[in-house]
Amino acid sequence: MNNKPKYHLFKNTQYAIDGLKHAFKTESSFRLELFVAVFIIAGIIYIDVDLMYKLILLVTGILVLIIELVNSAIENVVDLVTTEHAPLAKTAKDIGSTAVMFSIGLHVTTWVIILIWA
Repeated sequence: MNNKPKYHLFKNTQYAIDGLKHAFKTESSFRLELFVAVFIIAGIIYIDVDLMYKLILLVTGILVLIIELVNSAIENVVDLVTTEHAPLAKTAKDIGSTAVMFSIGLHVTTWVIILIWA
């Protein structure tokens, strides 16, 4: 089975926008992290550190959103494949959640290090 459409810049951009809309409508964790990102960006603008540190904070913050989207995609695929309790399905979802947790930990640790030593 090959569901891969031929590449077209504008169509593929629309697919990405559709995915973002769907995630915003259906994924409460993504909405929460996006809401927090607004305040994080304001904090990045406000703090008095070098531009490089601000960029690092921005990148680690966006990484949290990216990992959350990947986790949501994994969860959607698992839910599509099986509706019964399957140990591998649980493991896939748990590993996705762990990736989100690690990305948040990385972002928080980056903030702490920059605020203390920069």
